[in-house]
Amino acid sequence: MRVIGGSARGRRLKAPRGLRTRPMADKIREALFSMLDSLGIRPQRVLDLYAGSGAIGIETLSRGARWVDFVDRSAAACAVIRDNLTATGFADRGAVHCTTVQAFLRRPPREPYDFVIMDPPYADPTIHETMLAVARSPHVRDGTILVVGHSPRVPMPERLDGLEQLRDRCHGDSCVAIYVIRRGERAEAEDEGDP
Repeated sequence: MRVIGGSARGRRLKAPRGLRTRPMADKIREALFSMLDSLGIRPQRVLDLYAGSGAIGIETLSRGARWVDFVDRSAAACAVIRDNLTATGFADRGAVHCTTVQAFLRRPPREPYDFVIMDPPYADPTIHETMLAVARSPHVRDGTILVVGHSPRVPMPERLDGLEQLRDRCHGDSCVAIYVIRRGERAEAEDEGDP
């Protein structure tokens, strides 16, 4: 596994040992960043949830992001992310938070993120609930992009309470969906539901 574009292109990345962490394959990461380029999306302040090796967040740093917060509950994964940040020269542009996604989202934010990556365990049955938790959290703002890695067996909604799908692509047994958070649409939907 390696960085596929930007200033750290070609740098090798470690992955945590064992099968619990399933890093997003180079091919799907390449497809993701190609889609982001075609949409004119240039991440600046990034939140990488279920970060694993940190490969996606590090890819955004390589391509010009200012800052990435990496969140993973596994101590082994957190150690690997720190090693990968050092190896790629980005240790001063990211922080690793060894906690659950839910606990991190409950923390008060310093500054909203314009880009959130969510690559949960394969075929996670709570994926839609976590997407909603991200969309409703104070860590994001109107216009924040949410990228979700998912199994082809998990259908992704075109709209979900303020989330609007921009793209959804699969390569083999890995898929990635790109959403934009529309805070105004969620408020309008709530108003329409009022008696």
